[in-house]
This record gives sequence, structure tokens and C-alpha cells, in this order.
Amino acid sequence: MNRVTTKMIVSIPKTFFAAVALCCFATILSAQEPDAPPPQVPAPDATPAKTPKPAGRGVPSLDPNDAQDQNPDKDWRPDTMPITGLQSPTVGNQDLRHSYFVPGFQYTSTIQNQQLGATTPSTGGWYANHFLGANFSLVQQWVRSEFTVNYSGGGFLTSDSGQNNGWYQQLALSQSFNWRRWQMQILDQFSYLPESQFGFGAGTGLGLPGISGPLGPTTPPIVGSVSPNQNNFAAIGPQYNNSTVAQLTYQLSPRGSITVGGSYGLSRYTQAGNINSNIYVGNLGYNYQLTKEDSIGVFYRFSAYHFDNSSRPVGDQVINFVYERRITRKIALQLEGGPDIVNRTDLLGVKQRSVSASGGANLRYSFRRGDVSAAYSHGVSSGGGLLTGATMDQVTFSASKSIGRAWSLQANSGFARNSALSNSGATLATNFNSIFAGGGISRAIGRDTNFSLAYQARIQQQNLTNCSGPSCSSSYTQSSIVINLQWHTRPFVLR
Repeated sequence: MNRVTTKMIVSIPKTFFAAVALCCFATILSAQEPDAPPPQVPAPDATPAKTPKPAGRGVPSLDPNDAQDQNPDKDWRPDTMPITGLQSPTVGNQDLRHSYFVPGFQYTSTIQNQQLGATTPSTGGWYANHFLGANFSLVQQWVRSEFTVNYSGGGFLTSDSGQNNGWYQQLALSQSFNWRRWQMQILDQFSYLPESQFGFGAGTGLGLPGISGPLGPTTPPIVGSVSPNQNNFAAIGPQYNNSTVAQLTYQLSPRGSITVGGSYGLSRYTQAGNINSNIYVGNLGYNYQLTKEDSIGVFYRFSAYHFDNSSRPVGDQVINFVYERRITRKIALQLEGGPDIVNRTDLLGVKQRSVSASGGANLRYSFRRGDVSAAYSHGVSSGGGLLTGATMDQVTFSASKSIGRAWSLQANSGFARNSALSNSGATLATNFNSIFAGGGISRAIGRDTNFSLAYQARIQQQNLTNCSGPSCSSSYTQSSIVINLQWHTRPFVLR
């Protein structure tokens, strides 16, 4: 690892480490509370938290198909997080009622025709990157709180003479508390990857931290609009991203609650020519439960984007109205939209304000032997490493389907468009389009091993809007064949 990379990794804000320390300290305090079961906040599907089962009763089946076929809905916990918070909705997660940790390892080979971000194929033809690393998942449950960790990390070797060997790290952790009227969440997501996180891993286990399958705990995903985005394939080289969220919800009445939260995110690139960014977010929302399954809400969110070596930050204010429908283990649908006010300074030093629309949609649908998820968002972003602020449109889709007891299919795709904020003609505005699409097949080998094979194409397009001629636009396609093998031990039960 070169000196630039080392210096940047060391400069990761202390926010992440403070969040981990806060989680550990708070969980120790919560473990000393009385064992009275608390209500959930808010409670579209809420049921009182259950005391963990004695360790002697064992962990449920490790076979994903057994988990699909045998566990009734009562063994699933609903997603009770606020609809106006800083996390995306889920269909809930399996209630294992155990504390445990599971270590494992994985080997992945990605066979590619060219580097991501390169405008021409590799001079030596197709080459391979070999990833070898460890996986780790942890669930620690108490009566009123839960702590989860998913981690993957290791190194990779490459046969491409134009690329260096390196490292990769991914981490997702969450700490949640539930009291009589209060609910609190602390979330953190970190990644250090040799290329863009958008479509990384081609839908295999390489793309996500932790243990794959039913033993991997569900970590609530952070809303993409509050994190520095890395969805621009033209930003080349190793890059890391970290987002930390803390939010608190108070139950005002049986149906209404308020949510206040904040987040800090950073995006760093180890190669010159890319733009590092920081984002600070404050969020205030009101949630109202219409029925057991339907809720509405409204939130105000302020985001401040700051860029290295730039004195032109971008301020973004959003007021969005939200509708959400949740049915545990079946569907989570969220729709939101509203005005977006952007304050910025152009290259001439003139302060500008613009008003437009922001919004998004998020769908997660689960059926007996598979699931589908799709998401769309429109609003201001950090620019993906090449722009000092951008208007972003992003669409993602993924689906999986089990075939028999051992085989499964998966497909995934995504599109992201980053358009430079107007600079009153001082420079040419630039548009970057990043697209990925692929699919694969996987097979469970026993209860502890999984093998998967996938193909993915990633396409980069960029255009200068007020320009003509062949030099004003470019496009390339990277093709990848991904082979992934994962193995993990049996879970080690903590309580």
C-alpha cells in the first residue's frame, strides 16, 4: 500500500470509532435493565420484544430453503423503524432469538476485459483479480436492544500489469434500542474497495459484508441520498466511503411519533484527479400510522456538501411527504416527494438558489422462494468523485429465486446519472451515466458452503453538454465473469 493510500485511510474521521464505542457502552448499560418486554416504536406490525431463548435450544436450520419453507411468519420480526428516518424500509428479519457469531472465508475471481474507468481494453487482453478474505457476522441481543455486525475483508492479487495488488474492506453495523416511548438507532457503513461500489461483486457474496444466507443479520440500509455516492465509474482507483447515522424517535400518541436524526458521510479517493467530499445531514420528521399496514409522514432534511480544495459548498433543503405500506415478510413499499431548494456559489463567486423537485420510490417484495427489490431516487448528490455537486437520478433492481433445495438464480441491474449543477455558462456542464446489468446462479454445498457464478457488464457514458465533436463524449463497456466460493463455520452461540 503506497503512502498516499496509508495517509488517507488514517484520516478516516473519528466519528466511526466513536460510534462503535458508543454502541458497546450503551449495550452494556441496556443489558442491566429489567427484563420487562417493551413496546416497539412506531408499531405498524409491532409485537413485544421476546427474551432470547436458552442456548440449549439451538439455532434454527442453516439451510436457506428450510428457512423459507418451515419458519412461520411469527418467527419474523417486523421493521419498526420510522418511515421519515435515514434508513430504507425492509420486510423485517428472521427472529432467531439468539446471540451468536459466525466466522468464515471467501475466495472470488473476477475475470475482466479492462479496468473500470479505462477507455480502452487491457493491453494484455483479459485478466483476473483474485480476492481472498475473511467474513464475520455477529448478533448480540438483549431485552431492549440489539447489536449486529457484518464484516468482510482481505486482499486481492491481479494479473493486470497496469494495476497494483491491494486490499478490500466492508463493514456494516447497527445498534438499536427500544424503550416504552423511545426508539434509538445508530448505524455505520464503511467500504474500502479497488473500484466503484456501484454494482461491485456482480450480485455475489463479494458485494456485501458478512456471512451470506439466513445467518447473516439484516442491517438496515442507510438512505442513499444522505451518503456520498460512489456511482460514477469514471472516478478510477481505490476509494473508500463511510456513513454514520444516529436517530431518535419519540412516540407522541398510539399513532403519531416524531423522529430527529443526523448523519456524517465521507468519500475519499487514493488517485489524483478525483474529488473528495464530505456530507453533513440533519433530519426532522413526523410519522403517522393510518392502519396496521399503512403510514404517512413528512420530513425536513438539510444536507451540506463540502469538497476538498473547494470553497464552494452546496446546501440542499428538502421537504418530502411520505407514504409507506409494510406487511412483514411480504412487502415494503415507500413513496416520497416534495420541493428541493439548492443554495450554492458558482465559479464566478455568485450565490445562487434554485428550486426543483426531489423524490423517490423503494419496493421490497418477498415471496415463498424468492424476493424482488427496486429503488429510484432523484435529487442532489455529492457528484460521484468528479463533480462538486450534481443532480442525480438512480435506479436499481435485483431479484432472486430458489430452484429446488440447493440452486438459486439472481439478476441485478442499475443506472445512475450525475449531471453537473449549472454554473451560469462559466464552464461546460458534464453528464455521467453509469450502468450495470448481470445475473448468475449459485448452489449450496451442504449447510456451510456456497458456490456462485455470475456475469456482469458495466457501461460508462459521459458527455459535455455544450460541445460538439467526437471528443465531447465517450463510452466503454467492462465485461466481468465472477466466480465466488464462500464457507463458514457453524454459529457459536453466545446466549
